[in-house]
Amino acid sequence: MTKFRTVALACAISALALNGAYAQTAPAPAAETKEFKPYSGQEGKDVVWVPTPEELVERMLDMAKITKDDYVIDLGSGDGRTVITAAKRGTRAHGIEYNPDMVALSQRNAQKEGVTELATFVQGDIFKSDFSKATVITLFLLPTLNVQLRPTLLDMKPGTRVVSNTFDMGDWEPDDRIDAGGDCKAYCRAMKWVIPAKVSGTWRVGEGELKLTQKYQMLTGDLTVGGKAQPISDAKMDGSKITFTAGGRKYSGDVAEDKMSGQVDGADAWTATRTSKG
Repeated sequence: MTKFRTVALACAISALALNGAYAQTAPAPAAETKEFKPYSGQEGKDVVWVPTPEELVERMLDMAKITKDDYVIDLGSGDGRTVITAAKRGTRAHGIEYNPDMVALSQRNAQKEGVTELATFVQGDIFKSDFSKATVITLFLLPTLNVQLRPTLLDMKPGTRVVSNTFDMGDWEPDDRIDAGGDCKAYCRAMKWVIPAKVSGTWRVGEGELKLTQKYQMLTGDLTVGGKAQPISDAKMDGSKITFTAGGRKYSGDVAEDKMSGQVDGADAWTATRTSKG
């Protein structure tokens, strides 16, 4: 009996040892990883994230008149939808986003849509990033942030288009506005600004003189011809293009640094050279 118990006990111990070895060498079940899914109203660095309606994304890009020669940069690119939509049109586009999870999600979304060659994303702070090479800027930020960005935007190349979802640029009046239309129910409007050339100052026009004061794209001043000063009206910059009326004649032209050239009433040529900056 004692011998039987001893053998039985030895077998039991052996079995436990084998089970223990198996438990130690068996692979642990893989931990479940949840894919990041953003939600409307999610907290961000400066603003909460709210997705731009797809209808408005398309309208914003239409309003910017993007082409394959453009370079779109979306400031605060979220889930990447604006960048990806631009890339699907054949335009090179780039997103700057502070949340690294959003950046990774955008990259996955771009891969799913097959546009990774044109759509790129980077994790970064828009207030510390260089986006000076963009020809189109898109954004969906609060007005205070837009105003904070405004000096940087105004230093960009004349003709650069800036399109904002819903929120304005303070006292800088937009050049265009649109509504998404369709079934869009919230955040359904957008505004566009065209970065104006800086023309404030005094210009020599033949034997005369053109004095310009500039506030954003709007101009005031007077044109002196034959010693007589004539106030200008309907004066505005559209990127590097200038238009104004003086003495009942309409002037239009192009600005390149400190020179202007164009036509008067669509016929007579005129040129101007800046003699001092305002």
